[in-house]
Amino acid sequence: MNIPDSVLEVGYDLLDKGYVPDWLIRRTIRALLRQRLREIEHGSLEKNHEAKMRFIEDVRSRTTIADVPEKANEQHYEVSTKFMLSTLGPCAKYSSCLYPTGKETLAEAEVLMFESYCKKASLRDGLKVMDLGCGWGSLTLYLAAKYPNSKIIGLSNSTTQKTYIESTAKSRGLSNVEIITADVNTFDFGSAPDFDRILSIEMFEHMKNYESLLNKVATWLRPTTNETPEDALLFVHIFCHKDKPYHFEEGDGWMAKNFFSGGTMPSHDLLLYFQSELTAVRTWYLPGTHYSRTLEDWLKVQDKNAKGMSPHSHRGLKELHEDAKSKGTDPVEATKAFYRFRVFYMACSELFNFNGGEEWGVGHYLFKRK
Repeated sequence: MNIPDSVLEVGYDLLDKGYVPDWLIRRTIRALLRQRLREIEHGSLEKNHEAKMRFIEDVRSRTTIADVPEKANEQHYEVSTKFMLSTLGPCAKYSSCLYPTGKETLAEAEVLMFESYCKKASLRDGLKVMDLGCGWGSLTLYLAAKYPNSKIIGLSNSTTQKTYIESTAKSRGLSNVEIITADVNTFDFGSAPDFDRILSIEMFEHMKNYESLLNKVATWLRPTTNETPEDALLFVHIFCHKDKPYHFEEGDGWMAKNFFSGGTMPSHDLLLYFQSELTAVRTWYLPGTHYSRTLEDWLKVQDKNAKGMSPHSHRGLKELHEDAKSKGTDPVEATKAFYRFRVFYMACSELFNFNGGEEWGVGHYLFKRK
């Protein structure tokens, strides 16, 4: 689909103003997804496997773990916290939720996914736990309340997320939470850490060199000894394509430009190629319909908060304008962000619902330290 740049710019401008109807956005997205599948299909199992091997060799050779971590902040994690809360569920879980019957509310689906993590990672009270890439603290705060005798340490690249999580923990009387702001490229603990569990929910998609990342994380898990014979475990939740990994490249379209610069779409088996310091214990695959339903619920929340109000009184849009004013930035950019998140939620919902949720989905992985 070779569309002239001038036409694209007009289309992007209309999207930023909320002038393109949802049905047209969704139809265009589905066409682009079919194009993406044609691009990553190389014609045979042999050629597809060779392409995957080249991909793995490429990411293994990268000099940094994450290419542009500052872009993730700009596009997601340091967007106005009040705005983000106006689009998410009550726990502010900014990742796929779980809908086993399809009838769950967003609030129920958040908790069901949290509980699945607890079961799969064999969590219990009294452990030292890291939430790696903790977002707005949904998992950190959930675990801190569920396991009051555990120490929960969240690691985030965003100062605004740290502020929000710490203030929320204080308001809930949770004294077992600590949040560290750091870039995973350069951060390391000063002394040998002793985490019993590390959980990472939808952070690895912003990474590139998985060999370096997993090797670093392995050093944060406590070793198995005679005194502590139970294995320390890493649990990872990522979104993924069923079998073909690919990058979001510069000039790769609206999504790469506005929401996923430097991002990676892993294949479901990708992390299994990087086991030099960790050993895979178990993997799971969840169809993309769970994530599609999550995104549709977020879109409903965003629209519900905007319904019946003049454009500049939309709750979410108002929060973005106040944020822009406090930062001395252009309020026009705040309006763009409001409509871009609507498109983002629709685009991702269509992606995860494609082919009945069997093309893109969610991978869960459990590793132990060697």
